[in-house]
Amino acid sequence: MKTPVDVLGVGVHPLTWSELLALVGDFIQDGLPHTVAYANVHVINTAARDVALRDFLAEVDVCYCDGNGVVLGARLLGREIPERMTGADWIWSLAEVAAAKGWRLYWLGGAEGITEAAAETLREKHPALQIATDHGYHAKSGAENDSVIDRINDFEPHIVLVGMGTPLQEQWVAQVRGELDAPVVWCLGATADFISGTVERPGPAWLVDNHEWLSRLIADPRRLWQRYLIGNTAFLARIGRARLRGQ
Repeated sequence: MKTPVDVLGVGVHPLTWSELLALVGDFIQDGLPHTVAYANVHVINTAARDVALRDFLAEVDVCYCDGNGVVLGARLLGREIPERMTGADWIWSLAEVAAAKGWRLYWLGGAEGITEAAAETLREKHPALQIATDHGYHAKSGAENDSVIDRINDFEPHIVLVGMGTPLQEQWVAQVRGELDAPVVWCLGATADFISGTVERPGPAWLVDNHEWLSRLIADPRRLWQRYLIGNTAFLARIGRARLRGQ
């Protein structure tokens, strides 16, 4: 395992997609409980004021980079992260490998029917894929939460994908990880919204690849202006201060 790169107090593993996928395969092979999370600018900003999230990210087996802003921030601090990996891109590769290897996936996230629509899109391309789904509105305790845990464990998944948004998904995983029998539990954000077609990734490919935050801001400015315009500015300011302090 590569040593994490410190980006404003969050350790981000400097992995490529092929390296991350190989690690997940190793986790499935050993059968022990592993947790995978990601870091982007929003996650790192949230962790600065959310001690529970910061502790969660420090304790997971892998925290990979999901944003070019984090790649840039690391570079400004004199550190290197090879690439960003966002769920809307890598989910296709994961589905292909899972179908070939017989890995079962259980995907929670979004409103009722969103993950099922996303799963159906993946099945159209990979008919052998074994995947079950659920919505993402689950309390951290109570009968409904117990019921979803039972449904997950009854399916006997190799990977549980959790997409509830930060910090809700991390809070939920932290609360229930010990009750989930799957070897891998993987936070992946709003990937189901994109794969289901509920939310589009507008703009040319070069914009999505290099400045997806801008693409998303253009598509939904009312909801996302604060996260990206204020959040990105605050992140870069913190990077600048850390650089001046030699951190």
